[in-house]
Amino acid sequence: MLGPWLIPVTILVPLVGALLLMIPAYRKNISVVRTTTGAFVAATGLLVVAVAMLGEAECEFLEILPDMPVFFRSDRTSVWFSVLTVAMWMCSTVFSFEYMKHEKREERYCVFSLLALTALMGVCFSGNLITTYLFYEIMTFASFPLVLHEQTKEAVSAGLTYLYYSLAGAFLGLVGIFFLYRYAAPRTVSGGLLAYAAGGFLRTDLTDSERSLLTVVIFLMLIGLGSKVGLYPLHGWLPKAHPVAPAPASALLSGNITKMGILFTVRILFFTVGPDFLRGSWAQYALLGLSLLTVFLGSMLAYREKVFKKRLAYSTVSQTSYVLTGLYLLAPVAAVGALLHVVFHSIIKNLLFLCAGAIIYKTGRTKVEQLKGIGLIMPVTMVCFTVGGLALVGIPPFAGFISKWYLAAGALDTDTGVLRFLVPVILIISALLTAGYLLTVSADAFFVPRKEGEAEEEKREEPAKGPEVSLKMLIPLVLLSAAALAFGLFPGVLTDFLNGIMDVVF
Repeated sequence: MLGPWLIPVTILVPLVGALLLMIPAYRKNISVVRTTTGAFVAATGLLVVAVAMLGEAECEFLEILPDMPVFFRSDRTSVWFSVLTVAMWMCSTVFSFEYMKHEKREERYCVFSLLALTALMGVCFSGNLITTYLFYEIMTFASFPLVLHEQTKEAVSAGLTYLYYSLAGAFLGLVGIFFLYRYAAPRTVSGGLLAYAAGGFLRTDLTDSERSLLTVVIFLMLIGLGSKVGLYPLHGWLPKAHPVAPAPASALLSGNITKMGILFTVRILFFTVGPDFLRGSWAQYALLGLSLLTVFLGSMLAYREKVFKKRLAYSTVSQTSYVLTGLYLLAPVAAVGALLHVVFHSIIKNLLFLCAGAIIYKTGRTKVEQLKGIGLIMPVTMVCFTVGGLALVGIPPFAGFISKWYLAAGALDTDTGVLRFLVPVILIISALLTAGYLLTVSADAFFVPRKEGEAEEEKREEPAKGPEVSLKMLIPLVLLSAAALAFGLFPGVLTDFLNGIMDVVF
């Protein structure tokens, strides 16, 4: 059948676009480069929709090791993450066409953007552990140049930090794969021994000592995957990488690339070992403790941070750990909240970083204290930023309220001792801090005019003309703002889809 082969085609399409842009003669005309980039991202999106409409499908080829082939599969989980990824990629790409005019090496940015999209599609549609790991590593190397794009000393340092953290986390993941291969149940299904299965694929006759060993291995594996997500203590790359990367790249790093660490975590918890394996163990409580600490720590650091994009980076550290908390609770309601927050955070954080990019492009201002009165200069941008701030705080009727409600309700419905009450408390404290570091920016932008000489405005190479940025930059902001409101008003389609996933794994 042709249908299953749409999956590898979906992965190859952005790769073909990247290869075209590597041809020197092809990349001389920047208009051709932008058109090609947009066309291949759009084509990837159409293919993702086609794969989603196919239902469950799988495609296996190229056996790397015995019982470990490259294996792709489309299920509800892969559709959830792939549709989100390509939608956000399109918004960032359209925004970048205008933003990258004041950056150098735009052609190279487009090449690595398409290569990163290739890797993310591979992670989304991976059907077994070895395929996920393969594309997860490719994603690190493809996104690494996006961080050091400007090639300043700070950018190179941030890029290397990102690379070291990612490789260290991936190493722990690879060690875990060795052990999981050893204790996987014999099967004859497509995808080999490490093919994902609802409820896990471990042997049912594990001894107590084997279960204890695997608990340690899975714990370390999840800590390693947490490095991409920003879980303490492996969160240090986020506040270094985001301020130096171009704003569209920062949006993708925060809104989408961190979500691949979450997807890998979902595959481990629910499709590799199963939720029952860690439930009630020391590892579950330790992971919950780390994620709650990260939620609070990220919010507090964001509240204290004065550099605008760095503040948003610390916010990502906090908000992605909301998702991890929901997953580590190993309960269906909390898991629905976690996967809802994957979508909502991706939409909101792409919106906030693109708003930051619009401000930098228009005014050159990069610090929070420089944003007083900016709403009088860029009203549409700051209204969109305010919508994103309200949604991230979790104020109804915006989308963030729905996911946080599910997280809190799911925590109270679990048997995790004092942690079941601590989760809602930390979420409320974090929400208050989020209001403090986002909504105060909006208030100052509209109601506190900036006094002359209060803060020196940074120089810009090419000052933008007009009261606002162009429509190419505004349209993604408006669409993302509308999505943050629409999903808060009409979350039923999303929750029904996620309940279908939970019915399978629990």
